[in-house]
Amino acid sequence: MNKASLFLAIATVAIGSTWLFANQEAELTPEQAKELAIEAYIYGYPLVSMDMTMQVMSQTKAPVGQFANSRTFPATDYKEVTAPNLDTLYSTAWLDLAKEPWVLHVPNEDGRYYLMPMLDGWTDVFADPGTQTTGTETADFVITGPNWAGKLPDGLKVFKSPTNMVWILGRTYTSGTPEDLATVHNIQDQYEVKPLSYYGKAYTPPKIAPNPSIDTATPVRKQVNQLDIATFFNRLSLLMKENPPSKEDGPFIAKLSQIGIIPGQPFDPSKTSPAILSVVEKLAQDRIRDHLDNGLAEQNGWTYVKIAGHYGTNYDDRALVAAVGLGANLPEDAIYPVCSHDSDKNPLNGKNNYVIHFDKGQLPPVKGFWSLTLYNDKFYFVPNDLNRHSLSQRDSFQNNPDGSIDLYLQATSPGKEKESNWLPTPQEDFVLMFRFYWPEPSLLNGSWQTPPVKKV
Repeated sequence: MNKASLFLAIATVAIGSTWLFANQEAELTPEQAKELAIEAYIYGYPLVSMDMTMQVMSQTKAPVGQFANSRTFPATDYKEVTAPNLDTLYSTAWLDLAKEPWVLHVPNEDGRYYLMPMLDGWTDVFADPGTQTTGTETADFVITGPNWAGKLPDGLKVFKSPTNMVWILGRTYTSGTPEDLATVHNIQDQYEVKPLSYYGKAYTPPKIAPNPSIDTATPVRKQVNQLDIATFFNRLSLLMKENPPSKEDGPFIAKLSQIGIIPGQPFDPSKTSPAILSVVEKLAQDRIRDHLDNGLAEQNGWTYVKIAGHYGTNYDDRALVAAVGLGANLPEDAIYPVCSHDSDKNPLNGKNNYVIHFDKGQLPPVKGFWSLTLYNDKFYFVPNDLNRHSLSQRDSFQNNPDGSIDLYLQATSPGKEKESNWLPTPQEDFVLMFRFYWPEPSLLNGSWQTPPVKKV
């Protein structure tokens, strides 16, 4: 048989095999089943995290369908959301679009930086009204669900959500002074969400009784991580009814039925052996954590997700962001480089002293604002005597003689004259996160790079 005939025979067999397996489900080996279960956990981690966050915040902040406005920056012991920020006041609202669309009203911000990103149940940002995209004038936006069809009033900008679960994670910038806080509070009081059927009418949100069965004391991420695997997969399966996977997810969703996960149906654990289910949770969580140091874009020791806010089928990236910074924005709105190792690739630890150096005129190029925040290795604040957890453009830094600026990261004071540039560290491992809001093109295209963290 010549090469051409051999190739044709192999191709014919391959095509026949493809048709066969497309029409007859191949049985998984134990190793394949374990790997698929791990992938399923990573795939569903953001949706389960969003649902758990909504449940808790509806008890601690405001019921679904109402705004909850933070009036001060998060306290040191804040643990409701990982990686909290100290630059903006949050205005958050959870929506359920199953019955009808909802309308978001924002007042005139008078040029102030604000952002009202809308996340679907999978943590994708499907709309980002705010200073950067829609300006700061008074506006009304309508949010429709995946299955809604109808006529809308004239003059409303429409955002279509892929899921019925929606999280509006609003942020309004403030310098933090008493005068500026009062101005922002007035703006927050005018943020409003209401059902479309009440558009143009007065609306009073219904009173909703608290649900004592919801654990509001344990941090959300800990609650998610502590779910046994059968409960986790069952929750994921049921949540996918009102929050359908994307078309891109179709091939992966088809595979999940082999381990008992079918959208909208209770999880069937009999499809997967107990021995496999017993190890999936730990292996999947380890893989999510390991992804912080593997596979992400890196720049001078800082890792970041270029596709934050819109992940496609990059499920590892999506799960990592859900674990360390639930509610991340699109890169055009904000970039969050994270650093856990110094320039010599050793873990950041408060037993050492570090410096971040900016040449003259080379502070982060942003149109919004920038900040540097320090967290422990679980992405929560660490107490210190100064009660200082971040440095930002609001601070008055001490320049070096040549006009450059050094930021000092250490457990003890670098000296009174340098304390304006000092971010206190704990006597343990820690991580750093920059926030670059409304980044300039030079930051987006990499021509400006985040300086490395150097051990002194």
